[in-house]
Amino acid sequence: MKMYVNGKPADSLSKETMDVIAPADGSLLDTVPKASKEDIALAFTYAEQAKKQWANTPLYERSQIISRFVELVRENLDSLALTLSRDNGKPITQARGELSNIFTAVPAFIEKAKHLYETILPAGIERGHEHNLQMVTRKPVGIVVCIIPFNFPSNMFCQKVIPSLLMGNATIALPPSANPLTILRLAELMQKAGIPDGVLQCLTAPGSVKEAAVTDPRTDFITLTGSTKTGKHIAKLASDHLVPCALELGGNDAFIVMEDADLDTVISQIIPGRMTNCGQICCASKRFLIHESLVEEFTHRTIETLKGLTIGKPEEESTQLACLITETAAKEVEAQVNLTVEQGARILYGGKRNGAYYEPTVLTDITPEMDIFQDMEVFGPVIPILSFQTEEEAIEIANHTHYGLAGSIFTNDHKRMFRMSRQLEAGNIIINGASFLRSFEMPFGGWKESGIGTEGVMTTFQEMTKIKMVVLKDVF
Repeated sequence: MKMYVNGKPADSLSKETMDVIAPADGSLLDTVPKASKEDIALAFTYAEQAKKQWANTPLYERSQIISRFVELVRENLDSLALTLSRDNGKPITQARGELSNIFTAVPAFIEKAKHLYETILPAGIERGHEHNLQMVTRKPVGIVVCIIPFNFPSNMFCQKVIPSLLMGNATIALPPSANPLTILRLAELMQKAGIPDGVLQCLTAPGSVKEAAVTDPRTDFITLTGSTKTGKHIAKLASDHLVPCALELGGNDAFIVMEDADLDTVISQIIPGRMTNCGQICCASKRFLIHESLVEEFTHRTIETLKGLTIGKPEEESTQLACLITETAAKEVEAQVNLTVEQGARILYGGKRNGAYYEPTVLTDITPEMDIFQDMEVFGPVIPILSFQTEEEAIEIANHTHYGLAGSIFTNDHKRMFRMSRQLEAGNIIINGASFLRSFEMPFGGWKESGIGTEGVMTTFQEMTKIKMVVLKDVF
């Protein structure tokens, strides 16, 4: 499969390629160009040429092109889902569901774009401006670099590329190196929909080469979803040119179950909240704080629920849990579990790896001092359980981390819901549900080292535009 430069399928200038390997069985799926710094510089040249024309294209025309893209996705949904499933290792049902989100996300962004009205500041609200007409307008930032993660490539294409294009920005999409095929296919469909040459470019670059896009002085905005380590590095590089960034980073979300919680509701959230995409979700529930009165029953019922999971090949309709993105990722989860055991935890269920597959795992005898309950984010299907006695203790443990992405509170006490949600140090709090809950409308983002800025229909356009004031002096 080719990358897209200036509206056309392209090899890398060096003609070098990278293999795309199916994580489930290690087979070769495809080869893609191995982009170099020179490829990225060339893409910026074309983006620079295209950005003014695209910025001056009326919004309704931009919306028509992007709406055609949606229809092309609908026509190709089954093949796209199979690509995503094989490319990512995600169960086919989850892949189909993720791609179907395009039919919700893109129309929502289009509708919001149509209602970004310019603002007039009334004359005379401030002394000395009685005769001035002050207009607040928003303009495209210019060239937006979209660094897309491996775990939800289609969703992040919607959250990053779509709003960037709608706002009139030239856009450079950088897919994940391990599984770029889905993003390449979406870029291809956008070209077929009629996006002008040079407006959207998609380059398959190894991780270190992506930095060339971050440091290019023609970059006007960077949006990244990735690890906190990567986000910090990108922010440092971007600071040399004062390039603004939206960084959606890691999390170690607390799943707090109070003594008055409905345990049926709690257990119903275990599979969607922790096992979806094999646990490879930034806002998945990762630290399970269970009131001491419920911890024994919770642990038993959790294990019984996990025993009912169908583990299999990603492309099989019955599969509920498949593999991680690479065998290396599975080995990392294995090492993290082993470390936790060395620190005194006990494996009650699971704990074994087979290639890129890692079993659903339950850990007990957890203490708050362990790495897994502070700043070690486990990107895999692992449930560490810690019991607590009081509400204050639960909040203190939950907040004792550098992360602040999301969190869950299970209780039927309405006063407690609001009290605890105000005290949790996170950007997204879910009551009586797992923290893996994200609508396209909501402003999604984290506190502390979980990120900078927010993403979603409500706020992304503000991130991807810049304010321009136009003042007509003495017109009244």
